[in-house]
Formats: sequence, C-alpha cells, structure tokens
Amino acid sequence: MSPKRERLMVPEAEFSSYYGRPILKAPVWKVPDVPAYLYLGGLAGVSASLAALADATGRPELRRTGRVAAAAGATASVGFLVHDLGRPERFLHMLRVLKPTSPLSVGSWILAPFGALAGAAAASEVTGIAAGPGRLAGAAAGLLGPALTTYTAVLIADTAVPGWHEAHRELPFVFAGSAMAAGGGVGLLARDGGPARRVAVAGAALELAASAVVERRDRLSARAYRTGRAGAALRVARAATAAGGLAAAAGALTRGRSRALLDGAAALLLNAGSVATRYGVFEAGMATARDPAYTVVPQRARLNARDEGQPATRTGPTSASRSSARSRTES
Repeated sequence: MSPKRERLMVPEAEFSSYYGRPILKAPVWKVPDVPAYLYLGGLAGVSASLAALADATGRPELRRTGRVAAAAGATASVGFLVHDLGRPERFLHMLRVLKPTSPLSVGSWILAPFGALAGAAAASEVTGIAAGPGRLAGAAAGLLGPALTTYTAVLIADTAVPGWHEAHRELPFVFAGSAMAAGGGVGLLARDGGPARRVAVAGAALELAASAVVERRDRLSARAYRTGRAGAALRVARAATAAGGLAAAAGALTRGRSRALLDGAAALLLNAGSVATRYGVFEAGMATARDPAYTVVPQRARLNARDEGQPATRTGPTSASRSSARSRTES
C-alpha cells in the first residue's frame, strides 16, 4: 500500500521581495539606445570582415558595400551608446585604462579603434584617396570584426540579471548568428555578393538554432524569452529571419531582376529579424531583473537540492517551485 501524500495545511508562499521592492536593481539602459547599439555593432563587425575578404578576393562592389556599412554601423552604434550614457565624455573616460577583467572596458577598446579604422577605410573607398592605407585600415577592421559581433553578448551576460547570466553559454552564438544574418543581408545588395549570401544563410540558421536552445532550456529564466514583450519580439524575429534566410537561399537559384528582388527582400527581412532578436533578448533580461521570482526560485531550488544531498544545478528549479511561480512569471 503506497504511503499517502501529506496534505498542505497552508498555501505555498507567493514569491515577493522586501516591501515589494525588486531584489535586483534593473539596469538603467534605455530603449532604443541599447538594443540599437547591440544590433549595429554586430552588423558593422560582419560587414567589415566581409569587406576585407572581398578585397582579398577581387570583389570591389562587395568591398565597397561592406566598408560603407561597417563605418555607418560603427558610427551609429557609438552615437546610441553615447546617448545612453548621457554625456560624450563618459565614453572617453572608459578609454583611460584597459581592464581585461571588464567586458565593458575591453569592448570599449574594441569599438573605438574599430570605428576609426572602418571610417578610414570607407573614406578611402568613397573618395579614392590613399588607397593603400585605406586597404590596411580595412584589413585591420576586418580582423576586429568577429570580436565586435560577440563582445556585447559577454557584456550583458556578465551581470546578475538572471535572463542574461544564465544564458551566458548560448548568447554569444545567438549574437554571432544575428550579426552574420544582418551583415550578410547587407552584402546581398552588392552584385558580386556571393560570399555574403552564404554568410547570411549560415547566420540565419545559427541564430534560429541558438535562440531555440535559449528558449527551451530547463530553467525558469527561459520563460522570459517566451512570454511578454520579449516573447512577442522573438517570435517576430524567428519569422523574419527564417523568411529572410529562405529568400537569400532562393536568390542563388534565380537570375536578373528576380534575384535582385529576392536579395532586397532578404536583406530587409534579415536585418529586421536581427533588430527584433536584440530587442527580445534585451527585454527578456529586463523582465527577469524586475520579477523577484527569477532570482528566488532558482536559489531555493539549489538550497533544497543541497539539503537533500542531490547534485545542485546552477539554474534549474525543481518542478514544484517552478509550478508555484508560474502564475507570477506569466503575468
């Protein structure tokens, strides 16, 4: 005869914080400044790398498109960052020292030289002046491009925000795929953009796969990526990225005006998907910072597992604690 389950005499406690105040202080980053900064940095980094490879393989139109996109993206990215900081000198203060243990310090030292090099390469490309130094600047910007595409994922994951920190293994892949899709999409506008097509399709596939992993992980913070404004934005991102990737792939099978139309649609859809992805990730993290359940539930699950002598996971809550917080986190 199986033992009877004990009946709870009181309802399970509702997870809240002291006097209803959030446990974590949510970042003061603003919209659209920070999501735009995340998107434009990735676009600029991939465009610079594509331009450098195009220069090495004799594709002048793709090189020109990539250099101009890299310079424009880096300039706009710095502009949004400075606007979020409030005063331009705050960005300059971050360049006074290089602190290898700080993703923000390292990122500032990636973004600043990248912007200068990308700007010099684009100026040389447009004016035709100093082609040799412009080529060297473009090659150097291309080398910095991969770091620029992913350091922002490290930057937000290196925080106490549950939705970002708990996804620190997946977010670099999400951001890399999103950047490849956006930069490759812009490269499709060049007539000799064959390599950009492959980058765009591969980036779309990587972004979709990595985002699916983030949303399906067995941890409470994954719910923030499926619900609310973040969930809506990420659903739009998936649809746009998938459609853009298919349009880019279909463009390889056509010629003339049909290819131009498909490539234009792919460029628009892939970049719209990249914007929505960055916004969705941003909103998911902010939602977990505002709701105490995303901090309390995993902590209690780890404590309970330790008390029961079970191996404690870093973030995975028990099924009981997850169900008790479900109504709160879905509201």
